Amino acid sequence: MLLIVLLILASNFSSSQAVLEKSVYSSTVANVKEDRNLQTYIVLLEKPEGNQFTESKDLDSWYQSFLPDNSFSSNQPRLLHSYRHVVTGFAAKLTADEVQAMNKKKGFVSARPRRMVPLHTTHTPSFLGLQQNLGFWNYSNYGKGVVIGLIDSGITADHPSFSGEGLPPPPAKWKGKCDNGTLCNNKLIGVRNFATDSNNTLDEYMHGTHTASTAAGSPVQNANYFGQANGTAIGMAPLAHLAMYKVSGRFGKAGDSEILAAMDAAIEDGVDVLSLSLGIGSHPFYDDVIALGAYAAIQKGIFVSCSAGNSGPDSSSLSNEAPWILTVGASSVDRAIRATVLLGNNTELNGESLFQPNDSPSTLLPLVYAGASGTGSSAYCEPGSLSNFDVKGKIVLCERGGSYETVLKGQEVKDNGGFAMIVMNDEFDGFVTEAEFHVLPASHVSYMAGLAIKTYINSTSTPKATIVFKGTVLGLPEAPQVADFSSRGPSVASPGILKPDIIGPGVRILAAWPVSVDNTTNRFDMISGTSMSCPHLSGIGALLRSAHPDWSPAAIKSAIMTTANMVNLGGKLISDQEFVLSTVFDIGAGHVNASGANDPGLIYDIQPDDYIPYLCGLGYSDKQVGLIVQRAVKCSNDSSIPEAQLNYPSFSINLGPTPQTYTRTVTNVGKPDSTYFIEYSAPLGVDIEVTPAELIFSRVNQKATYSVTFSKNGNAGGTFVDGYLKWVANGYNVRSVIAVTFE
Repeated sequence: MLLIVLLILASNFSSSQAVLEKSVYSSTVANVKEDRNLQTYIVLLEKPEGNQFTESKDLDSWYQSFLPDNSFSSNQPRLLHSYRHVVTGFAAKLTADEVQAMNKKKGFVSARPRRMVPLHTTHTPSFLGLQQNLGFWNYSNYGKGVVIGLIDSGITADHPSFSGEGLPPPPAKWKGKCDNGTLCNNKLIGVRNFATDSNNTLDEYMHGTHTASTAAGSPVQNANYFGQANGTAIGMAPLAHLAMYKVSGRFGKAGDSEILAAMDAAIEDGVDVLSLSLGIGSHPFYDDVIALGAYAAIQKGIFVSCSAGNSGPDSSSLSNEAPWILTVGASSVDRAIRATVLLGNNTELNGESLFQPNDSPSTLLPLVYAGASGTGSSAYCEPGSLSNFDVKGKIVLCERGGSYETVLKGQEVKDNGGFAMIVMNDEFDGFVTEAEFHVLPASHVSYMAGLAIKTYINSTSTPKATIVFKGTVLGLPEAPQVADFSSRGPSVASPGILKPDIIGPGVRILAAWPVSVDNTTNRFDMISGTSMSCPHLSGIGALLRSAHPDWSPAAIKSAIMTTANMVNLGGKLISDQEFVLSTVFDIGAGHVNASGANDPGLIYDIQPDDYIPYLCGLGYSDKQVGLIVQRAVKCSNDSSIPEAQLNYPSFSINLGPTPQTYTRTVTNVGKPDSTYFIEYSAPLGVDIEVTPAELIFSRVNQKATYSVTFSKNGNAGGTFVDGYLKWVANGYNVRSVIAVTFE
C-alpha cells in the first residue's frame, strides 16, 4: 500500500527579530519567495511490510520522516492530513525542490500537484415506486439505522428536513462527531469541516443541504417552489442517519486532498453508504482520489455512489468511472409546471412557466414575433430593443439566447406594454424547457414549438394566441428521459467497463435549501444536475443495506443495475430530451427501479480482491495496483484478465474478427428452487452464444457460472451497437446490457 502527500500554498512570514533594516527586508523578500514556491502535491509511498504502526502516533512519526527538517518562519505545520484508511498517506506543505529531494527516500513512488474538484424531493419517491407503509419502503424500514455519509459543501443543520424527531439514536458502532458546535440530533449525527476555504460547517455553496435531504431528509409537509410542486418533501431513506463531511466553501470546488481526508474520516466514523456529488473527469484509478477512497470504502463493506458528471451530451465525458463505484447519470421526472400556448388555429403547444397567474384571460390576444421589428437584438427581446415596436396588449414571441437572462426579456416586453411572452428555444437547446420565474405571463416552449408558432404567424394577417396556465402536472409519458447535461460513456479510464451504471432523477429536483427563495418560511429549491441523481441512488443503496445487511457493495450495485427499467412511463424505450432513443452509453443499465432492486433474483457479486487481476489487466504496474488495493501486488503472479472478464453486471466489448468469450458467475438471492432460462437481444451485427442456456438452483446463495461468446457477423455496420441478455424465471428478469464497439 502506498502513501499520499498533499501540499498546499501557504503564507510565510519571518519571525526573526533582525536588527538591521536590510536584514528585515532581505528576510521578508526570502519569505515571500518561499511562499510563492509552495504548492499542493500528492506524494505516493509504498507501505512497509508488516504491521509496523500499531498506534496513530507511530504512523504520524513515519510520515514526518519524509518531511524536511527545517520549518518555515510562519511556524505553520507541515503536515495537513494523516490518512489511515483510504491510503497510508498524509498531506503536507512543501516546495517542488523538497518533493524532488523526497524522491531519493526509500519507499517513494510519485508526486503530483493537488487538483481542485467541482461539485457536480416532493415527488421522486412516488415516481420511483416508493409508497408509504407499503412494499420496499416498508420492507426496508425506510433505511432505519443506516448511516449515509456525504462528501459535499456543508449543511444547514436547523432545516426541518434534518429533524431527528422519531428517529433512534446513532448505532453503537458510530464514532463520528459534530464540529464547531453544529446542532446535531438523531438525524444529523456527524458534521465535520475539511474545506480549506471555510472555517465552519455551514452550506455556503448551497449544495450539500439539497443533496443530503434528497438522500435521507425527514418528512416536511407543504414543501413547494413558488407555490408549485407542492407536497411532502421526503428523502429516499427517511429513517437513515446523515453525516456531512464539508470539503468545499462558497466557491463550489474542493481540493482532492480534502476529499481524501473526508473519505478517510467517514470510513473511520463508520458510515454504511458514501455519497459524492462531485468529480473531475477521467484519470487512471491510481491517480484518482475518489477511486482510491472508494476502494478502501468497499473493503470495509461501504456502498459508494457518485455522480457521473454534467458534461453531456458529449461522449466519453464521465467522472468516477471505477467499477467499484456506482456511477449515476441524471434523468427527468414525470412532472412539469405547465403553461400551454393555444394558437388561433387551435394548435396547442406545451411549455413551462413558474409564473402561474390565477386571473390570466383565456381570450385570444394579438401575437407578434419580436424579430419582425428588424433590429438586431429584437428577436431576443433584449433591453431597449422593443422601444420602437408595437407590442402593447400583445403576446410577444422572443428567442432564447443573446446576452440577457429570460426575466430581463420579459421586463422589456412588459415595459413596452406587452401583455405576455413566449420564449422559444434555439436549435441547440431543442426540447429542453425550464419552469422559470417571470415578471409577466409567459411560457417557455421548445425549438420545434417555436418554429410552429413562427409558421402560424406568417400564415395569417391576424395571428392570435393565449397562454393556459395548468400548474403542476404529473404523469408525463415521456419520462424518464436522460438529461442532456448528463455525462456519457464510453469510459476513458476503462473502456471494457460499461459506464454510466444507471440513471436516476436529476432534473428539477425539489429539496431542502439553506434560505428561502420566495421570501416565505418555505426553504426549498428546485435544481438540476447529476449531483441530484447521485443522492437518490445513495438513499436507495441505504434502503437495500437495511433490507439486506449481508449484501456486499457489489451485490447492492448489481441489484440496482439488473432490475433497471429500459422503457418510460408510456411504455416506449427511454429517449434523451431531444426525443432521440438513448444508448447504453447514455443510460447504462437503465433507469433505477427501487422496488425491483429489493428482489433481483440473481446478483453478480465481486469481492475486493477480484479487482486485482482486472487492474493488472489494465496494464498498471505493481506499485500502481498496490496503491489502489493497499498491499503489495505482483501482477506477474496474479492472473491478469481482460476488463470485460470482471464479474460485472453489464458487458462492454471491443469486437474484431476474432470471437471473444467471457464468463460470469451469478448468485441466487431469490427463490431457493428456481430455474432461469436465457433470453437475449443481440446487438446488430453480433452473434451471441450463451452456455449453458439454463441455470438451475436448489438453494439460496448457490452460485452458477455461464459463458457468453460474441462474434461479428455480416450485418455489422457502424462503430457501436448495443443489446442485452437476461436470465428469466418466474417473476424475475435479470438483465445485463451489452455495448459492442467494432474494431
